[in-house]
Amino acid sequence: MRQDEIWDVEAAERYDTPGEGVFAPEVVAPMVSRLAELAEGGRALEFAIGTGRVAVPLAERGVPVSGIELSEPMLDRLRAKAAIPVVAGDMATTRVEGRFSLVYLVYNTIGNLLTQDEQVECFRNAARHLDPGGRFVIELGVPELRRLPPGQDALVFHAGDGSVGIDTYDTVRQHLVSHHFTFGAGRQARLSRCPQRYVWPAELDLMGRLAGFELESRHADWTGTEFTTESRSHVSVYRLPPAGAARSRAE
Repeated sequence: MRQDEIWDVEAAERYDTPGEGVFAPEVVAPMVSRLAELAEGGRALEFAIGTGRVAVPLAERGVPVSGIELSEPMLDRLRAKAAIPVVAGDMATTRVEGRFSLVYLVYNTIGNLLTQDEQVECFRNAARHLDPGGRFVIELGVPELRRLPPGQDALVFHAGDGSVGIDTYDTVRQHLVSHHFTFGAGRQARLSRCPQRYVWPAELDLMGRLAGFELESRHADWTGTEFTTESRSHVSVYRLPPAGAARSRAE
């Protein structure tokens, strides 16, 4: 399935849970604080802005925010909340007018690009939007292949009342599909699926170098926790060289 087919009206409604889940203040607040700090008073651009989970509170902090979003239903929900400039399109090729001090891409969303070439182009697209010295921030999970038993290609990532989540892996193509089952008291369950291409931190760093970035920092979360071999996610900050510095910048 294409991403614009996955993120339809029903998916946009289920995703948008103000004050709860990934929208909970304790989840959003440290992210917004860190992004505002990294913007250093300049403009910010969110790739895959969605329904404004991050962009709306960031704009309320005084950071001028624009966005790119592929899903029209997600955009409809964002536009009902705030007057944030958004261009409809994919994050690997779509251009937004002007330059920015910060481009950011959160919550594993670079994995929605299902080929390495598309993910490299996403980095290049970020570079095209940034001022010299600008930053590109990515939040991404670490592939959990160490938990995958020999001879098996599936992991349960969630099991709770009313829902079960299973990831199935294609380790040759670095693909996984997240299967989300929801159910009530009856015999029937509802299934939604989301395909992704998982990326190792070192591979992500190489993508950054191909686009002219250098890795500035990497932490396990938005509060600055040290990134270790046991970390299950990371927040990586890539930076372009400042004006006047020698660099090779992809166009």
